[in-house]
Amino acid sequence: MKAVMAESDRAGSGGAADGIAKNGRSERWALAGLSLSMLLTSLGISIANVGLPTFAEAFGAAFQHVQWVVLAYLLAITTLVVSVGRLGDIVGRRRLLLAGIFLFTAASGLCGVAPSLWLLIAARAAQGAGAAVMLALTMALVGDTVPKARTGRAMGLLGAMSAVGTALGPSLGGILIAELDWPAIFLFNLPLGALAFLVVWRHLPVDRLDAAAVRPAFDNRGTLLLAFALAAYALAMTMGRGDLGPLNAALLLAAIAGAGLFVRAEMKAPSPLVRPALFRDPVLRAGLVMSAMVSTVMMATLVVGPFHLSLALGLDTALVGLAMSVGPLAAALTSIPAGRLTDRLGAQRMTVVGLVGIVTGCLLLSAMPATAGVAGYVAPLVVITSGYALFQTANNTLVMKDLPADRRGVVSGMLNLARNLGLITGASAMGALFSLATAAVDLASADPGAVATGTRITFAVAALLVAVALIVSVGNRAFAHRESGG
Repeated sequence: MKAVMAESDRAGSGGAADGIAKNGRSERWALAGLSLSMLLTSLGISIANVGLPTFAEAFGAAFQHVQWVVLAYLLAITTLVVSVGRLGDIVGRRRLLLAGIFLFTAASGLCGVAPSLWLLIAARAAQGAGAAVMLALTMALVGDTVPKARTGRAMGLLGAMSAVGTALGPSLGGILIAELDWPAIFLFNLPLGALAFLVVWRHLPVDRLDAAAVRPAFDNRGTLLLAFALAAYALAMTMGRGDLGPLNAALLLAAIAGAGLFVRAEMKAPSPLVRPALFRDPVLRAGLVMSAMVSTVMMATLVVGPFHLSLALGLDTALVGLAMSVGPLAAALTSIPAGRLTDRLGAQRMTVVGLVGIVTGCLLLSAMPATAGVAGYVAPLVVITSGYALFQTANNTLVMKDLPADRRGVVSGMLNLARNLGLITGASAMGALFSLATAAVDLASADPGAVATGTRITFAVAALLVAVALIVSVGNRAFAHRESGG
């Protein structure tokens, strides 16, 4: 690994963003490397879910054990994404991204040859650690590879690749398992990881670190406290399907205590992991809040969708999967045009437009009768996911565009963390709301009318949550306008 890191300092074909922008071909290759990294991390999340029944059969394990194949990956990303972003700011983002791709690829190989379930889970945690590096630094490196005028397009491209990975994972995983068995879903990453490493190594600009300058120390204490708080919260939301039992309540209390200790430690640290002063920036503050709220709502489409399509509309498993893939596909097709619109019309304005789109889609779903059929569900879903693609591209651009170089990694990690926490919270909270709204003891046996009612209530609440995010966005825009003297 040290050899890889040292070689990354000597190799490369460009300079900073302005230098690489003069060579359009190098810029395109650099973005290709970042995009492939984003695709791999997204596939890592979505492709393993389809293999859970196969893992249970292959290792003779219960579902509550095999679900850790998915949870270990998500927990590693959630607990590490901010810390590795900060580490990239200190040691160099390109060299750390190369190390992350190497770790992700090597861990994928270990997953594919794991002889036992617990070794597979451990390898998945290592794979998630590599994915955390890739997620945190791909957005941060946009500032080193493209000029500010094209930041929105680059963010749109990364968003498109994330959506493609989400949409492609279940179907690709199903094909690989059916034809080659479960190790193939992990070994599939080996050639792609090697390609991503090669493209990033060859085309991303070399980290320009002043050898004579004193580098800030890495905040080990803050890192451990943040990881503890985030792991406790994520486990509280996921174990027992998020029911507030004694264990979940204890984990939530531990998360709150850990968060309090983290804030106290950061206020005293000479070189904090997250500078408290960062949160004085209204753009960053609003961006993080909106990202968490919108991601919470987006999880409703994944939680409610399968039940509504199968129980309320009577679709079989194959058709449910096909209908569910329409949303990520719409997001993928929207993300690149969203980037162009963001560059042309402004990130703040497009953030508002994206939120309006999500609210509109949620309201349509809350009012749509079950008699409207599959089209009555899929059409509003397309509106929601297209609005989400536009929001995500614009919000990320707004937060990242004018950041100083030494803060891009940690802020990119914070954006990814806000999104992950929203998804984790949404899986628990929106799932509990849907279950309560159906008034059914067992969702699997709920009658179609109850499921349709649950869908309408869940998306009505979702519309209210996004409306709050919209108020935050408009308020932030008005504040920025006053500050600029407009």
